[in-house]
Formats: sequence, C-alpha cells, structure tokens
Amino acid sequence: MRYVGFLFSIAALSVLSACGGTHSLSVGTNPNSSSSAGHTVADGVTSKETPLATARPVAKITSPSPADKLIALTFDDGPRPYVLFGGKTVHPGPGLVDILDQNGVKATFFVVGWRLTPKTWGEPRHEEDIGVSCIDAAEQLIRRGHELEDHTYSHLELRTAEKKNGEQWVMHDVDRGAQAIKAVTGTQPRYVRPPDWILTDDARRDLQKQGYRVLTISSENPIALRDVNSLDYLCAGKAVGCPKPSLPDAVLQQIEQREKKGTYTHILAFHELSTTAAIMPRLITDLKARGYRFVTLTEYMKLVESKPGETMRQTTADVKQPTSVAALRR
Repeated sequence: MRYVGFLFSIAALSVLSACGGTHSLSVGTNPNSSSSAGHTVADGVTSKETPLATARPVAKITSPSPADKLIALTFDDGPRPYVLFGGKTVHPGPGLVDILDQNGVKATFFVVGWRLTPKTWGEPRHEEDIGVSCIDAAEQLIRRGHELEDHTYSHLELRTAEKKNGEQWVMHDVDRGAQAIKAVTGTQPRYVRPPDWILTDDARRDLQKQGYRVLTISSENPIALRDVNSLDYLCAGKAVGCPKPSLPDAVLQQIEQREKKGTYTHILAFHELSTTAAIMPRLITDLKARGYRFVTLTEYMKLVESKPGETMRQTTADVKQPTSVAALRR
C-alpha cells in the first residue's frame, strides 16, 4: 500500500508541475518561447489581453496596377500651330503633336474659340506664322485622335467679365466657344475650363444645368477630379518663377504628394507653349516608368467615375450639389 501511495504522490506532483508550466507561457510575453517565435506580424498582432485565437491578420498593402494609374494630359490656350507643329525660325524644334504621336499619347486640348475663325493663325505680336491656320491645326488634332474641349471664346477672365457685362455674357462666351469647336469636330464639347479657373458660383451652376462639366483646381472637388496646375506658364518668356529644380520635377512632386493621399489618377493642366513641348518627352517617359498610362479626358472620366468607393460617392454628391469654383489665379 505504501508503494501505491508513493506512486499516487509522484503522479499528483507531475500534474501540478504541468499546470504551472502551461500557465507561465502567456502569448507575447516570452520572445524566446516556441509559440512566440513562430508568430509574425503577417500572421497577426497579439497582446496579453488578446487571445491568439481572436487575433486578426494585418491587411496586406498592394500598390495599384497600371490599369488604375491614369494620366489625362491637357493643354490650354490653343490651337497654336507653331507649338503644335514646330516653329521654323523663332521657336525651332519638334512640334508637340509629333512628340505625343512618338510616345503614343492622346491628349485633350482646351481651345479658344476666336482662334477657330477663318484665316486665323494666332497673335501676330507673340506667335510665329508657319503657314498653318488654327482651324487646320484643330482638324489635324482630331484626325490624330486627340480631343478638343472648351476654353471659352474670348479667353477673358470670366468673373471680371461677369461684373462688367453680366452672367448672360459669360454663358454666351462659353457657348460661342463650344459652337466654334463643334463646327470643326461635329461634336458638342462636354467640358469647359475657365481661364485661370475663375468663375462665379452662379455661372458654374448655370453651366452645369446646360450640361457642361466645369474643370477646376478647387479643393472642394474630389481630388481625382481636380486639375493639377503644372505652373508651366511661369517657364515661358523670361521664365520668372519657373518651378525648381525643373518643370518636370515639380510636376512629379505634385503627383507624388497626391499618391501619398492614395490618389493615382491625375488631370494635368498644361498650356500650348514651346517651353512646355520641350519638356514633354522626359515627363511622359518618367510617368510611364512609374506605371502610368495616358488617356483622353473623356476616357479618364469614364474610368475614374466607374470605380466604386469614396471618390465615386463624392463625385455623385458634387454633381447633385454643385460646389463653387475657388477664385484661384494662375
């Protein structure tokens, strides 16, 4: 009997020892234990208060695919034939249209209506006559697969013009520009970019009622539908205030800032300038290397607005309740 009792005593001590060992292995408190050594961040995050069975895995972060990284390249203030096809004397060099064609890029041109009148080739004081009219240039843009949209007829700053002439003058100026474009393309323009992005609230609402989409740099719009102001006009002429270290670098920095906010779709606003045409090969190459693909504004809007999520909800709200265009000058 004493021998049996001795065996029972040994068994009891073994059970107590095993229970005490199990209690001492709290998950996450002993980095040298086999349990914690096999537990990584990818598996989940645990603590003394969180049982292993209820730990949730950390979401895997993935970068957007090239199909989701979009650039709508746009140019204002034309058609300027000497920029589009290259100057012969004052501004020698490759034309913007050839640069776009060589890189397989289709762009959207916000043109000024007065230029689309017969025998007009540009402003004699500032532009070179290369023997191509603005209407001929516009027709070539369409044949090469680019788009034309509305930058008004007069290219006057519309808020000031409204104070002087009334809102109906503004509406007529936008419409007149649209009719000049339609005479070339056969299609009614859908988008309007006011000069310097300046427009009163009332004029914007009325333009939207007429079916126009007004492009803006206002922070009140969803970021994916906001123009990226390239500031390229500061690099023309005496280049006073041209972004440093260079225009392409400055544009890429803006894109990087938007990427940090999770935005990989961008409408880039440039102007028909010889200095802008000169930097396009490098900018296009750099953006393609980052995985971006170039689309027209029409395609851009279809793709961006078809995506589910917050951007689409904001866009819908913006269409139903138009927000004001900030009075922001170039």
